[in-house]
Amino acid sequence: MASTRRQLTLSLAMLSSAVLVTGLLYFNRPPTQITEPVYEPVSVDVAEVVLEDVRIPVQAQGTVTPLRETAVISEVNGRVLEVSPKFNVGGFVQKDDVLLRIDPRDYETNLLRARAALESAESTLAQERGRAEVAEREWLKLPKGSQRSQEAKDLYLRKPQLEMAEAQLLAAQADLGTAQDNLDRTVIRAPYDAIIRAKHSELGQFVTAGARLADLFSVEAAEIRLPIPQGKLDYLVLPEVGGSGQGASIDLYTDVGGEVRHWTAHLHRTEGVFDERSRVLYAVARIDDPYGLQTPGAEPLRIGTFVNANITGRLISGIVPLPRYLLRAGDFVWVVDDSNHLRNRKVSTLRTTGDYIYVDSGLDPGDLVSLTALDNSFDSSQVRIQSRTPSNLIDQHGRRRQDSANDRLEAATAAVTPGGDNTDG
Repeated sequence: MASTRRQLTLSLAMLSSAVLVTGLLYFNRPPTQITEPVYEPVSVDVAEVVLEDVRIPVQAQGTVTPLRETAVISEVNGRVLEVSPKFNVGGFVQKDDVLLRIDPRDYETNLLRARAALESAESTLAQERGRAEVAEREWLKLPKGSQRSQEAKDLYLRKPQLEMAEAQLLAAQADLGTAQDNLDRTVIRAPYDAIIRAKHSELGQFVTAGARLADLFSVEAAEIRLPIPQGKLDYLVLPEVGGSGQGASIDLYTDVGGEVRHWTAHLHRTEGVFDERSRVLYAVARIDDPYGLQTPGAEPLRIGTFVNANITGRLISGIVPLPRYLLRAGDFVWVVDDSNHLRNRKVSTLRTTGDYIYVDSGLDPGDLVSLTALDNSFDSSQVRIQSRTPSNLIDQHGRRRQDSANDRLEAATAAVTPGGDNTDG
């Protein structure tokens, strides 16, 4: 009983001590302070909108083809007696260079016969002219009463025989010309400066008229057919239908052994009709001296090379080029208003590919476009501007650059991946 009383007393003492300590802590607590939340503005970089006059390049792809390609055909029969050392696949030949010679003996014989026939015809004509002169003098001596019809006079003066002799002379001259032409055709010459694509004859081979001897293509110029989508035609200055000449400048480039090589061409003409399946209009670019024969040391653009092309566009005014990463879903960009708050602004852009967008409406000069990528949760957030750069000095990564707008556009088009999608974006 005493043990129970002792435990109860100890429990009450401990409880009293806990209550006392709790009361002391409660009454001695520090006063409560209410603080307002601190909102830190979002730090952003901005581009100040500057309207520009730009030429939007249009990208296309195509294969280099020769301006002229000729199949050399034999016009005579005979055995090939001689071939040029240049008569090899890939060999370069100049205009009028001899490619091969065909046995001329039969045609030399025909030429001698034609010359003999011509001399015989000339002799016959001379004899008939002499007889006609004699007959005319005799006719004048006849009494007037004996001169009958005009037909009788013409027959007496040997006019039919004279006309026949003249006709035989013309035929002999034509035969001589044909024989000379056939003899000349035994020598096969290059029709223009060319490279031999393929050869179908060789030394000692007998060829017949109509046999294919070789295939040549011109090295004076080359062409590339470039498909232009219908939606991008307004960006270009195209030659008129049926017209041709020095049009827009075109930068051709391709990867050669891991290094991108460039060539300059020009827009020569269009084919004038849309392709029914792809709905594209083919423009034809032309490049002079593709093999660099007139420019020693120049990189050759070989026939059959697949190239990418940047076609210089027409001048368009009032455009704002911006890095493509700034454009968000629905054609929106972040704009900083006068109170330094982010606003969602819808813009209209031209349909192009590459690292840049071209805004044609929705932005005014002096507007501040955020270069910092933010999600939709930052709408109407207050911002602090760290740096301000004119939009015409912004590269495709949103960084400042010091070169001109044209250089910036060239850098943007050069960044297009070779072989990539060139359809409307």
